[in-house]
Amino acid sequence: MFDPTHLRSFLAVESTRSFTAAGRRLGLRQSTVSQHVAKLETAAGRRLLLRDTHSVELTADGAAMLGFAREILEREEAAQRYFSESTLRGRVRFGASEDLVLHELPAVLAEFRRDHPRVDLELTVALSEDLNQLLADGHLDIAFGKQRPGAGNRDPRLVFTDELVLHSAPGFVLDEGEPIPFVTYPPPALTRAIALELFRRSGMSHRITCTSDSLNGLRAAALAGMGVILHAAGMPPEGLVPLEHPRLASAGPIDVVLSTRRSVPSAPEEALVRAIRANADRLRPGPRTR
Repeated sequence: MFDPTHLRSFLAVESTRSFTAAGRRLGLRQSTVSQHVAKLETAAGRRLLLRDTHSVELTADGAAMLGFAREILEREEAAQRYFSESTLRGRVRFGASEDLVLHELPAVLAEFRRDHPRVDLELTVALSEDLNQLLADGHLDIAFGKQRPGAGNRDPRLVFTDELVLHSAPGFVLDEGEPIPFVTYPPPALTRAIALELFRRSGMSHRITCTSDSLNGLRAAALAGMGVILHAAGMPPEGLVPLEHPRLASAGPIDVVLSTRRSVPSAPEEALVRAIRANADRLRPGPRTR
């Protein structure tokens, strides 16, 4: 009986007390708003607004229509949400490395859950190597982590490539002739292995000054000046800066990939993979290497 477009114009006029201002708010001409209100009054069979050259006021029937209009539009929006809602349902056990969840990934996951409210998403945060083991053991459906370019027996989907760079507290200086103080994850962490290879290639000795399975723990040690940490250049731990050293400029590229447990993922799993890959630019802030 009541056209939602006419109801929106009526509510805008009531809110602004002006047909002209209501038109500006709705992106319509003033004459169009007037037509909408007139048609609503015809449909209701009642006068809803009293207007003259200076003011617009609600009639008693207009005040009643105000409540009905809001309720009708709210129910219309609820119906639209219901029928546009994703039909996907199921469970996705998703694992991500800690450095990835400290940036835009939570926002991407929130958007995924909003778009697919019937999908139960379970999140595990761990080192990339541990995520791969959980995936292989059947405890995860998708793992989002780091690997060497071209590594792995699976067919991972590349999300982006970054560069591994040593980071330290601002103003940190290596002592010439002394072993490099190194803060790192415990074995078999990938960045630990790659950093040790870098030290060997550079002909420089090292000593481990802090071991932690938490990025926040390593960051705290580096900020305290206890040593350097190898980390992706595009996602530097807050407060740390790239170490400037001619022999330790870069440890090479690192791929950030999505690996799935099944060769043919379920529909909810595939939807999450697509959502993450579509947001690759958001997930890696900072300068890109490719």
